[in-house]
Amino acid sequence: MNTLFDKIWDKHVVQIVEDGPTQLYIDRLYCHEVTSPQAFDGLRARGLKCFRPQQIYCMPDHNTPTHDQDKPIEDLVSKKQVDTLAKNCAEFGLTHYGMFSKDNGIIHVVGPEKGLSLPGMTIVCGDSHTSTHGAVGAVAFGIGTSEVEMVMASQCILQQKPKSMRININGKLGKGVMAKDVALYLMSQLTTSGATGYFVEYAGDVVREMSMEGRLTLCNLSIEMGARGGFVAPDENTFTYLKGKPYAPKGEEWERAVSYWKTLKSGDDAVFDKEITFNGEDIEPRVTYGTNPGMGIGITEHIPTIDTIDETSRVSFKKSLQYMGFEPGEQLIGKPIDYVFLGACTNGRIEDFRAFASIVKGRRKADHVIAWLVPGSWAVDRQIREEGIDKIVETAGFEIRQPGCSACLAMNDDKIPAGKYCVSTSNRNFEGRQGPGSRTILASPLVAAAAAVTGVITDPRDMEASSDSPTRGREGVKE
Repeated sequence: MNTLFDKIWDKHVVQIVEDGPTQLYIDRLYCHEVTSPQAFDGLRARGLKCFRPQQIYCMPDHNTPTHDQDKPIEDLVSKKQVDTLAKNCAEFGLTHYGMFSKDNGIIHVVGPEKGLSLPGMTIVCGDSHTSTHGAVGAVAFGIGTSEVEMVMASQCILQQKPKSMRININGKLGKGVMAKDVALYLMSQLTTSGATGYFVEYAGDVVREMSMEGRLTLCNLSIEMGARGGFVAPDENTFTYLKGKPYAPKGEEWERAVSYWKTLKSGDDAVFDKEITFNGEDIEPRVTYGTNPGMGIGITEHIPTIDTIDETSRVSFKKSLQYMGFEPGEQLIGKPIDYVFLGACTNGRIEDFRAFASIVKGRRKADHVIAWLVPGSWAVDRQIREEGIDKIVETAGFEIRQPGCSACLAMNDDKIPAGKYCVSTSNRNFEGRQGPGSRTILASPLVAAAAAVTGVITDPRDMEASSDSPTRGREGVKE
């Protein structure tokens, strides 16, 4: 019996090149402003149009400021990239959700929330975190700019078929543990190269019980284990999440679609190239201490000592700790922090804001902490205001900024200064990722909220959520 990955991949094969790659049909191409300009220039140089423009959706997100979006962008490089995308979309007849439009946001947040990403699809974008869309049961992966041009011109791509891996997470998650913690735990166990060459299917009790927004977070971080992508077989949670979304099928088409989507699962006798099982009870809220996402610990644990590190990795381990200003063997609880960032395609959805609000409600932001709370889309922003989350966080001394990638990466105004510590819900903690010399500590929205109000790294399990918090009784508090 084929795996789910085999089923979707094989259905999209156009031809297999002998001793070469597979020509794979692509259902959806997403484009943002950073990796598309050269692709459009390539089409012009060859006198080509987009083969199926109706299957391409574009929006700026990396370079967009998160304040005063109704005014001209001050940074000239950012302005040029955003303006160029708009001009290219107009010239090639592509759907463009421009900055400050109601449909704009981070492309990996907007795709699922609008029902543009659907089960059984093949989805690509010139961005590594395209794996996010795997949460709906799609084969989604990032591609390079030359490949973006290839898909624009032919709606196909040449790819070597990855191997298959299934990661089972069984049991139940404990108090204060979110999908982000699950992903950070997997990275620490597998390392940032442990899934290289594989496409990962997530399964098990924890994944089945996880909300869709939790699954989006989990799949988003697949690339940080080295995987080509990651996905979850569609189920009733998926169908409920997608039903009624703007681009989801309607009426009889919906019924036919769901009937097909129910067949999208690996058989009981499916054989994977690799299979690993973890226990959800082993996972606690987590933080990173180093300069790659795999360098993480449970929040009550200590940074590893030198003698526990493989000899070949000790030089890079020491270099990483030196950059971060940490010592081997020390605990991070109680460490002062300077910035908090809630957002990104990893944790910029409504459940993330509900979780953050559950901790800060009735408390005050630490005076010395600068906090950027950035919705992943204008749709998330509207929901924040409809649910009154904006009032909760504003009363606590925070503000909601405008949608965009923000402080996930130093491509816009939201940069962390050199030497400053930022507890961030984004996906990468590389040297300089959030700004030259910045020090990033990856964490969940609950850990970020606890740090924002205490001013130090704090175990969120020690901070009871308010009894009438916006997350009480909603799915996703414990993803």
